[in-house]
Amino acid sequence: MGVVNVTPDSFSDGGRFLNQEAAVRHGLDLLAEGADMLDIGGESTRPGATAVTAEEELERILPVIRAIRRQSGAMISVDTMKPQVMRAAAEAGADIWNDVTALTWSPDSPTVAVELGCPVVLMHMQGEGGAMNADPSYEDVVAEVADYLIGRAEAAMAAGVRREAIWLDPGVGFGKTTAHSLTLLAHLKQLTGRGFKTLLGVSRKRFIMAVDPSAAKAADRLGGSLACAVMGAEAGVDAVRVHDVRETMQALKVWAAVRDARRL
Repeated sequence: MGVVNVTPDSFSDGGRFLNQEAAVRHGLDLLAEGADMLDIGGESTRPGATAVTAEEELERILPVIRAIRRQSGAMISVDTMKPQVMRAAAEAGADIWNDVTALTWSPDSPTVAVELGCPVVLMHMQGEGGAMNADPSYEDVVAEVADYLIGRAEAAMAAGVRREAIWLDPGVGFGKTTAHSLTLLAHLKQLTGRGFKTLLGVSRKRFIMAVDPSAAKAADRLGGSLACAVMGAEAGVDAVRVHDVRETMQALKVWAAVRDARRL
């Protein structure tokens, strides 16, 4: 899943693709590099990001979705918590709802998910906004994240969302310390074995800098991002959400070749 941030303040590339032509070009480049789908967002969900209105979010993403859809049949995901944004995005050609609030931002969210009938990514996040990483606390981060996501999946199915349409995302870095994020990565199989598809988003995240202080800039975290993508593949995740598609594809191809060689 290649990332297209149509925002001025995303942590990794804020402002680079706020221009719609640049965003479309970037999305098509990611597909050419091997991305199977694109995740388009018009509101940054990083800790401390400024919220935007649904109208502003739609103004940013709708032209990008329409332009990419005209030129490609690839799956398009929309990174939004607002059901009205996802409804308009689906009308413009988007296929997947990637919701960091796991359909809890609005009471209408589950109903809209059922109405659209599209795949939905349910992410775990402790806290919200700028406070989410102030003092995150867990007794057992792996069990609590897994239990929350299974609970949200069950709630979605009770509302009418098809089981096969549900994806789970542990939300690495969202309301988690570095230790929490590393523990989740170490125990991903406790999530991938639950009968739902899984998405892992670790690309360029801040915890990589905590492990390697030389990676102060997001763009310097490629090595750590690739390591996490390979660990995700090893654990059986169905997709990785990344900024660096070409490099991630190469890393996963080499990992897969080595895996296949083990079977000879």
